[in-house]
Amino acid sequence: MDNRPIGFLDSGVGGLTVVRELIRQLPQEEVVYVGDSARAPYGPRPAEQIREFTWQLVRFLLTKNVKMIVIACNTATAIVWEEIKEKLDIPVIGVILPGAGAAIKASQTGRIGVIGTPMTIQSDIYREKIQFLAPQIEVISLACPRFAPLVESNEINSSLAKKVVYESLAPLAEAELDTLVLGCTHYPLLGALIQRVMGSNVSLIDSGAECVRDISVLLNYFQLNRSWSAGSSRHQFYTTASAKSFQDIAESWLKQTIDVEHVDL
Repeated sequence: MDNRPIGFLDSGVGGLTVVRELIRQLPQEEVVYVGDSARAPYGPRPAEQIREFTWQLVRFLLTKNVKMIVIACNTATAIVWEEIKEKLDIPVIGVILPGAGAAIKASQTGRIGVIGTPMTIQSDIYREKIQFLAPQIEVISLACPRFAPLVESNEINSSLAKKVVYESLAPLAEAELDTLVLGCTHYPLLGALIQRVMGSNVSLIDSGAECVRDISVLLNYFQLNRSWSAGSSRHQFYTTASAKSFQDIAESWLKQTIDVEHVDL
């Protein structure tokens, strides 16, 4: 047993989609979350800057004595997960491999779409991982740079969000996909709109939610599970931007009252 918390990092609020699934599947575990909303989104930034910012978030989480780090950001996973995993002596999980594996399982026709930030799509990492595991699958990728800012500004239910999602996904709507990977942890917050545009016959893969299964496996393998006798979980949330704005989104998504602190990295 290990009663230390699990650390989560993201460019902003998107990683809360992973935290929500963790709380549902592993309610005894504690979370320390840091979201870099002041510098979000990461997707349009140069790779070296994404690497620098992600390491700052990692170093912050290490001060919280975490037992595992989850890079709950597809862009950061694509750029720097391998490097961080090699350098730390605690498990480090990214969100891309779990999402790729789930998409392969879900697809019946072998036509999978991937949407993500410009940097994630430019890295081509989803296509590489999917086709490494299943070379016969066709992968159609599309950058959706306007999605994450909509989520960060808490406009997911606005008429602007409907317009942006419809216009952005138009190239994929006719591509005869049967599976679509939401390759950014912000995107599940727009999931209902994305499903409406793509149609009910397209399976949406939430890469972040899929990653919680890997977290559970590693907790068991390394015997890091938190003891049920340790008492109720006290989650900690930090943001580099407005604590109030983050709290509004987080409480709406997590369906619970939380405390959020501003942090300067």
